[in-house]
This record gives sequence, structure tokens and C-alpha cells, in this order.
Amino acid sequence: MKKLYFFILIILFPVISFAQAKKLYRKAIRATNPKDKIELFTQVIKLEPKNFDAYFHRGIAKNDLGDYYGAMMDYSKIIIYKPDADSYYNRGNSKFSLEDFNGAKNDYESALKLDPQFIDALYNLACTKYFLEDYVSSIVDLSNIIEAVPTQSKAYTQRANALLALKKYKLALQDFSMAVLINPSADTYYDRGLTHLNINYYKQAKNDFRKCLSFNSNNVSAYFYQGAAHLLLGKYDKALSDFTTTLKYDALDYEAVLGLALTYYKMNDLKKAKLNLKKAQTILSQDLKNNNTIELFADTYWYKNQFYFFKQNFNELNKL
Repeated sequence: MKKLYFFILIILFPVISFAQAKKLYRKAIRATNPKDKIELFTQVIKLEPKNFDAYFHRGIAKNDLGDYYGAMMDYSKIIIYKPDADSYYNRGNSKFSLEDFNGAKNDYESALKLDPQFIDALYNLACTKYFLEDYVSSIVDLSNIIEAVPTQSKAYTQRANALLALKKYKLALQDFSMAVLINPSADTYYDRGLTHLNINYYKQAKNDFRKCLSFNSNNVSAYFYQGAAHLLLGKYDKALSDFTTTLKYDALDYEAVLGLALTYYKMNDLKKAKLNLKKAQTILSQDLKNNNTIELFADTYWYKNQFYFFKQNFNELNKL
């Protein structure tokens, strides 16, 4: 009887393990907390070391928690034994989050070899190439996406960014306009507004930032850039209002303070102009004796995008 009983246990144990693993897997899939998912999928893997679905979903949960290395290990386990496009794609995403752009590029390309119609992998590949400064190849990939899915607004936006990097402003503007047409939103109007502003189409920029703020009244940057457009259009009262609103969100926003200084100077309110210039200088540097050079503001919109306007007015402000 003992031998028979022992024999029965050997037969039943795998069946019990399989049933338990299946139950834990279902519970893990239903769980909403990533930590709970990881714990449950880990239990499944202990019972079934080659349950690649458990590795896959545990990788997703780890990625959601920011454990990108852990996620990569899970996807790699699948890729070693049973490579598939989704695992390459997800591992590429984890590598991208770690700014391993070359590694991400290789994984996205591997995903596309297994599934040439994997549009998300092609899009992420294009984005990775953008960060690798391979703008021309990024544009080719995005153009292929647009040809296949002409209503995907993010492909137009990303292609526009690559075109901007190549200083092809008018082509970029066309793509941003397509994105607005397909998906009018705070983001698409904001992106187009920045492009209009950077090519000195101030009226169009102002209109885009106004539309952006109608979708999202808390977009602080839109208030600042709308203020810049108003200032450059000579609408000084509106510029003051925009810069003041920007400072309500962040009182130490030296670009907005500098915007106030420039606007007050244009309005011939020299006292307030000087006061705001000093405030902007103080925010950036406590060295009051050596903070009056224009290079102090080298990282600002005014210096980078409106240098000649800024230099002329800054020099006059410094004389006050």
C-alpha cells in the first residue's frame, strides 16, 4: 500500500501544480497593483519555470514600476527560448526608458523582422532614431507609417520634430498643421504655436497658444509663449497679462520676469523695467557685481530665439 500511495502522489503532484499555477495566473491577470502582479507571476514561474506568458506580464508590471532592468531580464528570458515581436518591442521600450537608444533600436528592428506590420514598433524605432540624431532615417520610417495609417496624428508631430532638426521649418509646419487637423488638442496647437513663433509668425503663434489654452488653461508654457508673441506684436498690455499669469504658477520663472522687464521697457515704464531686470538677474545669480552680462540669460528663449531683439533691448535696459 505504501508503494501504491507513493506512486499516486507522483502522478497527482504535477496536476495539482498545474491547477495551482493556472489559478495564480488568473489572479495575477486580474490584479491591478503592479507589486501584487509581480508577486503572483513569480509564484506561477516557480511552479512553471517555462510559463513565458507569466514572464511577459511580470515584465510589464516591472516596467510599470520603473524596474526597467528587471523587465528586460524577463523579456530576455522569453527571447532566449521563444523569441516573438512583442517581447522584443517591450524590451526595446525598457531600454529606451534607460536611454539605451542603440539597444532599443536593435530590439525594435528585431520586432519588425518578426512582424513587418508592427506599426508601434516602427513608430518607436523612428523616435529612437530621432534621439540618435538620425533624422533622415527617422523621417523615412514616419513617412511609411503615414502612408499606412494616414490618420495617426503623432506620426505627423514626430516627423515635424525631425524636420525641425533639419531646419526644414515650412515642411514641419505642414505636418504640425496636419496633426491639428486630425487631432485638435492642447498639445497639437501648442506644438504648432512654437513652430510659428520660431519662424517669426507671431500672429499665427498667438492664435495657436490661445487655442491651446482653450483646451488646457493650466499650460504654463503656453501663457509664456503667448506673452512673447504679444510682446513681439506690440500688444504690451496682453503681454503683461500673460507673463503675470505665468508667474502665478512659478514666481521664480526668470524668463517670464525678463519678459516683464522687456515689456515695461517697451511701454516706457523704466522703473518697473529696471526692477524686473534686476529680479531676473538675482534669480539666476547672487553675484550682484557680475550678473549684468547678457550671457547670464544664455539658456532663455529670448537669448536663443530672439537674440537681436533681446540684445538691443537688454543693452538699453542695462544703462538704466
